Amino acid sequence: MAAEPTTTRRPGRPGRDTAALPEERDILLRGLEAFAELGYDRASARELARRLGVSHTFINDRYGSKAAFWRAVVDAALGAQLGRLAPIDPGVDDEELIRRFITDFYRTSIDEPNMARLIADESSRDTDRLDYLYQRYFEPTLAIIAPRFESLAASGRMARIPVDILFFAIIGPISGLVSDPLTRRLARGPWQSTKEERLDRAETLACLVVDGLMAHRGTDRRRP
Repeated sequence: MAAEPTTTRRPGRPGRDTAALPEERDILLRGLEAFAELGYDRASARELARRLGVSHTFINDRYGSKAAFWRAVVDAALGAQLGRLAPIDPGVDDEELIRRFITDFYRTSIDEPNMARLIADESSRDTDRLDYLYQRYFEPTLAIIAPRFESLAASGRMARIPVDILFFAIIGPISGLVSDPLTRRLARGPWQSTKEERLDRAETLACLVVDGLMAHRGTDRRRP
């Protein structure tokens, strides 16, 4: 999207002192950084405007409200991440499909760590925003892979595990890919935050998760 003036103007050439808006992609990325760092409540409209480099009325003028801007930020970041996942191949064995899905999900999470931080923050708050994340993204994703877990459990190839525990078992390790300050301390030695290092960590975590899920084959770990 081309740069636009920050204020509505009459037809004709813009004045020399008319500032240009950042491109839409940059606006949404800066919004994601702000929400991930500050949380929704602390990210006031004025603070968002300051970080975006726009007027204090921009968010309401462009998106209608801070809540609508938050949804636009989430749709841009999480929608893009899920869009990068490889298509589900119905001909692949269930265990291999789950292994590929989790590995791919971790690898794509590396590209947008702020999305993982935003989700972690919102997951602890009972809000309409969490409803939005759950209904628009979590539930549809679970609907894709949950039948594969059920099939593996029915055939005795993995334990029967409650969906909520299964979800956290898969999502939780993402913190190990986006928590650099803690990772540096835990590494107890030289650690380079390179893309290759992160991809290796993503694959290692995926193997640990999938191998752990398959470790208790043929058992029932549902709640009594």
